[in-house]
Amino acid sequence: QVRLAESGGGLVQSGGSLRLSCTASGPVAGVVSMGWYRQAPGEEREMVATFTIDGRTTYANSVEGRFTISRNKARNAWYLQMNTLTLDDTAVYYCNAIVFGRNVWGQGTQVTVSS
Repeated sequence: QVRLAESGGGLVQSGGSLRLSCTASGPVAGVVSMGWYRQAPGEEREMVATFTIDGRTTYANSVEGRFTISRNKARNAWYLQMNTLTLDDTAVYYCNAIVFGRNVWGQGTQVTVSS
């Protein structure tokens, strides 16, 4: 089965930047969509950015223009470059893949933005 491992979270000041990484292992040939979601305390998990293997990219309105999702196909990895971070970006960030129609999740990485 496909497994996802995230890295790159941490503490950053408002206005700063962080880059999250997600690496997939296992039968990755079945992956049709990759992305990032986040969940703040007391909130539901929400989509941050996704892209499909046919090239469609989607961003949440709240991060459009500040976050960039990218992929390194050779390394089975994708990334989330987060710039101009705000307090509202504080959350646990999860990488996600849709594999043969099923959602696969990483363990999550904490991003905390301080004032």
